[in-house]
Amino acid sequence: MFKPFREYQRIAVFGAGVSGRSARKLAIGLGFNVRLFDEGGQGDASEFNEALLCNFDAFVFSPGFAANHPWRFLVESSSKPCYSELGFAASHWRGRLIGVTGTNGKTSLTSLLFRGLKAAKVEAVEAGNIGIPLSDFVLNDVNTDETYAVCEISSFQAELVRGLQLDGLIWTNFAEDHLERHASMNDYFSAKRNLIKCLRFSAPALVGKSVQDFDDSLSKVANVFVVDEDSALIRQLASGSPFKIPPQSNNFVLAASLWQHLQLPADSLVESANLFQLGEHRLNCFARWGGVSFWNDSKATNFHAALAAMDALKGSIYWIGGGSFKGGDLGKFAESVAKKVRTAFLYGAVAEELADHFLQTDCPFEVHSSFQDVVQAAAGAALKDKPSSLLLSPGFASFDQFSGYAARGNAFLSSILKLKDNYCPD
Repeated sequence: MFKPFREYQRIAVFGAGVSGRSARKLAIGLGFNVRLFDEGGQGDASEFNEALLCNFDAFVFSPGFAANHPWRFLVESSSKPCYSELGFAASHWRGRLIGVTGTNGKTSLTSLLFRGLKAAKVEAVEAGNIGIPLSDFVLNDVNTDETYAVCEISSFQAELVRGLQLDGLIWTNFAEDHLERHASMNDYFSAKRNLIKCLRFSAPALVGKSVQDFDDSLSKVANVFVVDEDSALIRQLASGSPFKIPPQSNNFVLAASLWQHLQLPADSLVESANLFQLGEHRLNCFARWGGVSFWNDSKATNFHAALAAMDALKGSIYWIGGGSFKGGDLGKFAESVAKKVRTAFLYGAVAEELADHFLQTDCPFEVHSSFQDVVQAAAGAALKDKPSSLLLSPGFASFDQFSGYAARGNAFLSSILKLKDNYCPD
């Protein structure tokens, strides 16, 4: 039987990023002796080895440390307990904890649940992969028995679940992603499935149909409910709500099911969904001119998200895709895209390899080295085919040419606005 965390005295925290710094601050606030290890030199030490294991009672890892990282491998091979930042914080969280995971839709759904709870006059915080570590709230006055913490949980965070106990879980969907981190789809799935084991007695897990499609044994697990049907609450949503149509409507059905299990007032969730505005760079039509609708979905960094965006649009689609490859079946992805778009415009590090697969389809495509060139080419083609849609939903990470998906999305917006200034309609 493992000792409760409060009995530990000496804690090693790994990683000086947002999560690591937050875990270190919490550990110090709880009265532990803490040492922060960071390979980049931003911590108390930049090296860790087997000789140091005896200096600590427990270890806390930031999500950036994969299972094969030497430090994590060394710690997990020892007999001493190893926590994620989330599990460490959850060990000291007094209130209820709702987890939200999935390949896509996690952030928007986490925010919706948080806002729905607030609308129901329930004290709540939103934390985890959404950008604010749960550790930030533990020493706060908000940490009470009555407070809900709604936590977005990535597969990286789900690899280490010690200390994490959930009062409810939503698993939105499952598709190829993060195969640069996980050795296989099975490993990726297993990381997320760890969260099922964290459910408290009788706590519900609501999972999307694509999750069950990958592993139908989940539907046989107690308190796991596969949700793939319509919800009466969707019909109460305003026409302008982003949760009225796919892919967000699929997430809303899961939220509505959780709401029912928690016996919360339905009107608070509906009201929150009606007022909800999606975060920046999630499928959004930001301009219409020249007979073309311009859609920014730079946040779509995996195949599933990009294909869902295409399914949400009608008519002729001119698609911009590419970036850094995170693993997955490029051939299958190209084949799926080819059935949904008029022309594909490829750019970035993956462009040439992806183009080889488009050669096996009937879909016209172009390859461009720079992002600015691909936007101009795609816009020019779309403007010659009215009405049509120009969709940036890359399907790949942005780090080959940008600091993140937001920088990529902003570059797209800027390029389109400049083109509009130079465009002279008939």
